[in-house]
Amino acid sequence: MYQPDNVKISPDLPIPETMRAWVLGDPDQLTLTIKPVPVPKKAEVLVRIDAVAICATDLEIIHHGPPAMIQGGLPYNKNFTPGHEYMGTVAALGPGVDEYKIGERVTVEIHAGCGQCKRCREGMYTSCHNYGLNYGDVDKGHRANGFTTDGGFAEYAVNSINTLVRVSDEMSDEEATLVVTAGTAMYGLTELGGLVAGESVVVTGTRDNRLQIGLELGADYVVNAKNEDPVAAVRKLNGGKGVDYVIECSGAPDAVNEAARMVNRGGRICLAAFPGKPAEVDIAYLVRNNIYVFGIRGEGKSATHRAEAFMAQKRFDATKVHTHTFALEDLPTALRYARERIEDAIKVVVKTHGHAAVNSVAAE
Repeated sequence: MYQPDNVKISPDLPIPETMRAWVLGDPDQLTLTIKPVPVPKKAEVLVRIDAVAICATDLEIIHHGPPAMIQGGLPYNKNFTPGHEYMGTVAALGPGVDEYKIGERVTVEIHAGCGQCKRCREGMYTSCHNYGLNYGDVDKGHRANGFTTDGGFAEYAVNSINTLVRVSDEMSDEEATLVVTAGTAMYGLTELGGLVAGESVVVTGTRDNRLQIGLELGADYVVNAKNEDPVAAVRKLNGGKGVDYVIECSGAPDAVNEAARMVNRGGRICLAAFPGKPAEVDIAYLVRNNIYVFGIRGEGKSATHRAEAFMAQKRFDATKVHTHTFALEDLPTALRYARERIEDAIKVVVKTHGHAAVNSVAAE
């Protein structure tokens, strides 16, 4: 039975000594194996993972490696478990932890900065100067679960208390996995300066099957870039003057240039996607038109807490984004659904327990 020294556990939530976890071997090779249940240290808790959503970045890590960095290099064949958009139940408390109680439902942020560098002291822990530099020695403080340390495609994970966000019992497990996703969008809006009533914003990167959902979630207009020039369409909708903000989520080769031509002079662009290759950008156009460009990483400045409050108030219905659920042992199938957009999959969720292994279960 799991009972490490100086770690608080409860008989109401027994913990095994080992757990199931998916481990990345060569590119695109995942193996379901057995690992020891990790032990939380000071300012950490053990989270029993109840559900984990698949992010496009997970697919990139499994196939290409970056932006994950394990022991100073690519994440392959290092006993690494990917996955980062997970939620669960506090199962054990590390030494001195009294901020959370065993049995509380939580969702998680990815990044816990070192707390010592300039950026962490400014609250920019997703830009921690020690990111990836501890080479597996988490005593330095920095960790990014699913990127520099083990992530959520498993039954348990250790998290810094600074990465936890409580979720209400009214929020389903599947919905709670999407809080961190919403947190990234919230962080982007924060870095743009926040939105003021009457200002205009464009979100780029949606696929055909997501346009209707965009309307259901509150968009005034949608543009199918396959059928018309997106820049011309946006400017037409906005009286020809361009919008105030663009949040670029596609990572397409010409996305920055298109975004620049969508915004008005003095407008702002937030880049939230990882392009596959370096892009050619018309910097002269940006300078001539005094256009500001911001890059964001993850869900910084406690944006996840604001996102959870937004979702708890039902001001954003994440259930419209969740489309499929699979059991933990069906992770390879779940990844294929997410990668190939099978059955118009958007957010695919994996449940670690209480969900039978099946080929596919569509969200209700």
